Amino acid sequence: MSSRYTSIIAYLLALVLLVGCAQVAGGSAKPEPLVDDAGRTVSLKGTPNKIVSLAPSNTELLYALGLGDRVVGVTEFDDYPPEVKSKAKIGGFSTVDTERVVSLSPDLVLAGNIHVAKVVPALEKLGLTVVVVDPKTVDDVLARLVTIGRLTGKEKEAQELKAQLEKRLAATTAKARESGKAPRVFWMLGDGLFTAGPGSFVDDLIRKAGGVNVAADAKTQWPELSMEAVLKADPEVIVIPGPEGPALAAKLKADPLWQQVSAVKADRFVLIADQNLVSRPGPRIVDGLDLLARGLHPEQLK
Repeated sequence: MSSRYTSIIAYLLALVLLVGCAQVAGGSAKPEPLVDDAGRTVSLKGTPNKIVSLAPSNTELLYALGLGDRVVGVTEFDDYPPEVKSKAKIGGFSTVDTERVVSLSPDLVLAGNIHVAKVVPALEKLGLTVVVVDPKTVDDVLARLVTIGRLTGKEKEAQELKAQLEKRLAATTAKARESGKAPRVFWMLGDGLFTAGPGSFVDDLIRKAGGVNVAADAKTQWPELSMEAVLKADPEVIVIPGPEGPALAAKLKADPLWQQVSAVKADRFVLIADQNLVSRPGPRIVDGLDLLARGLHPEQLK
């Protein structure tokens, strides 16, 4: 082969490499197709620069990866981090204004399971790319960081953050196991007997914090127990998320029926004022798990 042809081939190879590097540096490399949490195969045309989030938990995942500047629309319920409050609103969590979403011209829409039946098809029909993010467990939450990292060109940062959160999670769960005990837990949802059942995000949270969910054998994810069932289960700890926690705990302590429950007798309540720490499947769930584990195992996690 003549030196002339060798030079031409070398030039073309260098040009290909240069273009490839420029695409990666410029954030225009096309992400690989993925299967989202609704079982849908989704392909993006390029790295998204304008993202709409239809769930507060998805928004928190985006901000945790430093993608706040790419978020152009969120729900009316988004409140963390504080700067998200200035973003354009696209309606409520279950009442998405699809026309408003389209008007923001997003490259990517992150939806939740609640949107699969109607909102996702409507947005796709209008030409938008939608990915459903619906983690079922704490481990799923950390895995979704990597999914979003892949979609947005932040996979390295996502892997690093995931490793940090996994380390914290492992330390907390290990400390909780040191007690050798797993207290029976009743998770109180509102002013009543609704609680978290099997397959729910909270059920996984209770187990990882070193507790036993008294509704683990219920027939639905969010059952309403009878008072008879609560008395039979006799929870040793009652968890009440939300700002109304102190008032509800006082109400239970004044109720003759609840006074028969071990948790009330021992005044063992875990009150988590910021319920979003344990209800939103976002990166702060590790903080929520730590609070719960400290409440269940105060001697091990001081």
